[in-house]
Parts: sequence; structure tokens; C-alpha cells
Amino acid sequence: MHFPATQPRKSLYYDYQVFPHFHSQEPVITDADTVTIVGAGPIGMTTALLLAKQGVKVILLSSELQLSEGSRALVYTKRSMEILQAAGAAEKIMSKALPWTHGNSIYKGQVAFRMESPTNENDQFAPLNNLQQNWLEHFLLESIKENDNIEVRWGNNVVDHVQKDDQVTLTIQTPEGEYKHISKWVVAADGGRSPIRERMKLRMEGASYEGRFVIADIRIKLDYPTERLAYFSPDWNPGNTILMHREPDSIWRFDYQLDTSITPEEALKPENLHKAVQDQLKMIGQDHLEWEMDWSTVYSARALTLDNYVHNRIIFVGDSAHLLPIFGVRGANTGFQDAQDLSWKLAGVVKGWATEKLLESYTYDRVGAAREIIAEAGKSTRFMAPPTSGFTLLRDAVLSLSLEHEFVRPLYHWRTSRPHAYTHSPLNSQFDDNAQMAEQTENGALIPNIKFADGAFLYDAISGKFSVLAITEKGQLSQTLVAEVASLKAKGVPVQLIALAIDAQAVEGADRTLAITADLAENRLLADVGAIYLVRPGHHINGRWISYRENALTQTFQQFTEVAEGAAA
Repeated sequence: MHFPATQPRKSLYYDYQVFPHFHSQEPVITDADTVTIVGAGPIGMTTALLLAKQGVKVILLSSELQLSEGSRALVYTKRSMEILQAAGAAEKIMSKALPWTHGNSIYKGQVAFRMESPTNENDQFAPLNNLQQNWLEHFLLESIKENDNIEVRWGNNVVDHVQKDDQVTLTIQTPEGEYKHISKWVVAADGGRSPIRERMKLRMEGASYEGRFVIADIRIKLDYPTERLAYFSPDWNPGNTILMHREPDSIWRFDYQLDTSITPEEALKPENLHKAVQDQLKMIGQDHLEWEMDWSTVYSARALTLDNYVHNRIIFVGDSAHLLPIFGVRGANTGFQDAQDLSWKLAGVVKGWATEKLLESYTYDRVGAAREIIAEAGKSTRFMAPPTSGFTLLRDAVLSLSLEHEFVRPLYHWRTSRPHAYTHSPLNSQFDDNAQMAEQTENGALIPNIKFADGAFLYDAISGKFSVLAITEKGQLSQTLVAEVASLKAKGVPVQLIALAIDAQAVEGADRTLAITADLAENRLLADVGAIYLVRPGHHINGRWISYRENALTQTFQQFTEVAEGAAA
């Protein structure tokens, strides 16, 4: 039985608040247009915010009475920040987060490889940003409190569920006892040990690795820049790896690999934690500095995914759907992409403009992303924590050779998490000119962000809606296209028509005209005047045309709106 802590967690830098619990003496029956999310971690909160942006009511259940303990998720990619911007929380998060671009791989006191994440003047955020999970949840919760469509119910632990036909009945345990909660839709964001997944006896596919790492958050004044530091086979921990990350509030995170002979319980003993931290500080010549331990835990590297994320009215998101190694910052960052893809699709079904068939594409798109990540993450994991003697031999050879030979050093690259391109998504248009246009902006890829002359960004204009982007000149725009967009709007589809005018001339029939230069159209969008992009609410390209032809947009949408119209009739 789970009893949430009623005393504030202890921290050297964050003041925890204990929230009052929710309890009901009677069964709770939610409205048909309400989604219940189980789990109020970063992914559950972000899913709630993105659904609320789509006009969907959300009840967010937390088994705890306070936010998460420790750093946990720490590094958030540019893509994650773009998603959090769409959720309405990025400005708050970046008021505290530490942006960075470089990472060093160090062996025998020498920087064997220096990684630089590429940047572009059209980027809205830095490639990588450090912020402890408790602070991240703090800012997400602040945004949730500003949204009337979301209700958080603290101290609500789901201990059982029954799924029947078109509803799910949850049994919820609170400090006052149990009550029933009935919902048409349940999103399981209940973490890597997902009780919902376990009760459904769903098994993940993939690989687990022997490598175990300790996370130790310490408060210390280290005069190092905000960069990822990876020390391979340090003298005090031979054959293993340690990572160091700067965090806000003078906190540093050490992730160090355990020898296979050491149990997690042994590793977390205060005297052993102290020795490991002190040994690392000594190795970098900083053992004279005073420091304090804030929080510690042990984790294992796993690369696993469910093969289906949608089970009738229960949908899995984040770690409940997949478990990914943190190397290359893949855990929470992949979950944010789940949240974005699911939110607009589930909203379409709840609001009635799409059929439940649309949710099949959530599984197709996101399981495909997880499998791609698992393939990439496996390479990083086998280098960071070799699973066999053969991989250890290979890694050690790379380490030795890298001291004198440049050609092996790129093997240190940690293959940073990148957005998945939905190249084979069933939603991609079959009625467009995709095959004839530039590969970099193919269907399924992210539409490149654009920074306008006034400092605004394209993503802020298109988040949360289907956007038809038309590159225009002299105010020219197909009236057939205007009419098709209007017809979609009449059916409840959240769609807008945006003219990207290279001469800044206002375009009649467009919902909005944004001025861009001919250079931006050519070099960023890789298209000319007359070209059309259809972009999903999550920024991914869904169709594109060199020049528009009648009914192409209507035909593209029919694959997930047609049945909904019939059902409504």
C-alpha cells in the first residue's frame, strides 16, 4: 500500500510544498470531453497542458502530495523546449535553466573529443538546457494553475482499474480511503514502473544492460562552464565512466558507473557516496573544496518499448510506454515528443473532428520513434557501459588510440537525442508533390523554425493547429485553397491558413500574413513562391506542394475526418 509523504522533502536548494489531497465520498464520473491523466511527472503535466491548449478538460492524478525529489531528468533539448513553449511553460523554465552547447570526453586527463551541438540564428532555444526535475515540475505546475481546463488531484494513487467498452473505472486510494473514478479516456503517464502497464501484463521489447549508475547531486562551488563532462576509465573507477553536469543553485550532478560487484544498497551508503565524490574531485584537482550531498539514487540502462501504446481507452506515454538510456538525453526528451503527438490526436477524437482511427497513428509514429532511438541509444550505451568483455575490449582500444589518433575520436560521440521524422506516417499526404521536393523538408520532418524580423518565431504562430503555409508574392493565393480551409474549419478541424509573403504584402483570404525574405523561403523552407506546406499541430510536415491543386488538402484530411462526419450524422 502506498502512503504519500506528508512531510516536505529535504533539499539544499528547493523548498518543497505539501499539497492537500483530494478525496470523494461518491464515485466520480467525468464528462465525455474530459481526459484523465495518471501521473503528474513532467510528461503527465506536459500532456495535460497540451490537451488543455486544444480545449480539452483534464483531471491530473498524482499519487504523491509534492513534486519529485532530486534532479532525475536534467537535460532538455531544443526540441523539448519548443514543445514546452507550445505548452506555455518554456519562458518560466528558461528563467532558471542553464543553456549549453558543448561536451567534453576526457581520458587520461586529456580531452579526447569535444562535441559541439550545432546552432542556427533561427533557433528559439539553445541545443541543450540543464534544470533539475523538481524545478521543471515547479514551472509546469505554475502554468497548470493558470489553466482553468486542468485540475490536479494530489494524493490520488490508482490501485486498480477495469476497462470496459468505452470507459475506464479507476480505483483510487487516498489518505481517507478509496473511491471510484470513471473516465472515457485515461492516459497512463505513471512512469517506468507503470502499475497500469503491470496490471495489464504488457511486456516491453528491447534490451537491458548490466551497467548501473549512481546519480549524486552535490552542492559545491566549481568554476567550470556549463558543459557535459564525461570521464572514461578514471583512476579511481577503472573501466567505468563518470559524467558531470552543472545545475542551477550551485548544484553539480555526478553520474558514475558501478562495478558489477557492488550492489545499489552498498553504493548508496553515505560513506561510499562520500568516497566516490571525493575521489572524483581529487582527480580533477578540486578535493580542497567543501561540498554537501543533496540527493542520490541508482539507475540501470535499459532500451525497451511497448509495441502498442493504445489499448482501447488507455493510452501510454513517456516512461510507461518505453524505457530509454539517459545517454544522449533520451528519456524525458522522448516523452515530451510523445506528449505532443498524442495531445492533438486525442483532442481530435475527444472534440469529434477525428475518428479513433487517428490514435492508431500515435502508436505507429511514436513506437517507430522509440525503436529508432533504441537502435541509436544502444550504440551509446555499449560505449558508455560495455555489456560484454568484447565490447569492453573495443571501447578500451578506442580510448587508447584516441590519445594519439584523430580518426577514432568521433567514436566518443554520444549521439544526442534528435526529433524523429515521421517519414512513413500513415497521416502523410498521398496527394502531394513530396517526391519532387527537397529531401530535407520531406513529409514527416519538422518544418524549419523561422525567426522573423520583429523577433517572433514561426513555431509560436503554428503550434496547436494544422497550419497551411503558403509562400506568396503580390498577394496571390489560390481561392480554391482558401475555400478548402474554410470547409475544414466548418467541420471543427483546428486549421489556419498563413501566408508567408516574401514582399510583405497582405494576402486576402489568409488568416494571417507573415513577412519573410526570399532568402528564408529558399534556404530555410527550400521552396519558391506558390509552394504550400501542410504542417501538423506538432510542427511536423504532413503534405507539401510545388503549386496547389484542387482537393489535395481535402483528400489529405479525409483519412481521419471522413468517418467522424458519418458518426456525427
